[in-house]
Amino acid sequence: MSLQLQMIGTGSAFAKKFYNNNALWTCNGFTLLVDAGNTAPRALHELNIQVNELGGVLITHLHSDHVGGLEELAFQMRYKHGRKLKLYLPAALEETIWEHTLKGGMENAGEELSGLTDYFEVELLHEGHPVSIHEGLQIEIMETPHITGKKSFSLFVNDQIFYSADIRFCPELLIGEVIQKRKCKRIFHDCQLESPGVVHASLEELLTLPESVQSRIYLMHYGDSMPLYSGKSGKMTFIKQHQIYTL
Repeated sequence: MSLQLQMIGTGSAFAKKFYNNNALWTCNGFTLLVDAGNTAPRALHELNIQVNELGGVLITHLHSDHVGGLEELAFQMRYKHGRKLKLYLPAALEETIWEHTLKGGMENAGEELSGLTDYFEVELLHEGHPVSIHEGLQIEIMETPHITGKKSFSLFVNDQIFYSADIRFCPELLIGEVIQKRKCKRIFHDCQLESPGVVHASLEELLTLPESVQSRIYLMHYGDSMPLYSGKSGKMTFIKQHQIYTL
């Protein structure tokens, strides 16, 4: 079976229409959810996908539009399905995700639930070490710049696809590392529609890339005003919510 991508949401942190930018990667009967933002449980429900159908969840960084729905998914898995949720996590986020994101809502002294591994089957990811998630699906993480002092990681999928988390405009990364060195055929890149981008690449900035680079880029993580930008994205394509892409 070919690798497929379906965005359960394509929107920014503030998007209401398009939901948070979270993705389903499916290959050979295995489905990986990349990021589980605030809207992820509702988005999965609307697609009639149960949490126990997921092979695992991968978190790229700790903003709520990428991790805010993880608590509910873990609770569903534990109390509805009686097992732990598989969690793929950059090692640099292991302590922070529990202490600063999940502990307040998930710690339960009465049930002796006091740590990440009480809810999750955790597999830690390290930069420079590709991991075979499942047959036909390999993931490698790379730290990329977003918020100063906060770790954020983008992904290389099957060594030929680049999938950004939240990332500032980095033309030297896209041209040098992603295309020239890695020879990635497709780039899924977050895009802030209005300038300045500050902590995201703006559409204006991305339009300065050579057309040969733009033609590989699918834009995601955009605001609800995206339809107003139809035909204004150069050679780049806005990825569509719920559409299944065979890669």
